[in-house]
Amino acid sequence: MLTITHRYRIYPDIAQEQKLIEWMEVCRGAYNYALREIKDWCDSRKCLVDRCSLEKEYILSPELKFPGEIQQLNNLPKAKKEFPKLSEVPSQVLQQAVKQLHRGWEYFQE
Repeated sequence: MLTITHRYRIYPDIAQEQKLIEWMEVCRGAYNYALREIKDWCDSRKCLVDRCSLEKEYILSPELKFPGEIQQLNNLPKAKKEFPKLSEVPSQVLQQAVKQLHRGWEYFQE
């Protein structure tokens, strides 16, 4: 099977370049927030509850499910209401940042 791809070079002006940089910063923040949710969930399940140190371990409710891709994508509209800066970035861009996180997480698990 032959896959053909095209690459396009863009030449943004200064204002467009600044806007793209702002979008990347917002996406970085969303990516890091989603990653923190995953890491907190994993850290809360590292040790048995009766052997964890309250100062060093982050304990979450045992009923809390793993923050999966679909759950985090569904939380983006709520997050936009809470953090207006997220509304400046197109929703597909934020969704792609979360999807890339979960693709990387899957590779990490392998």
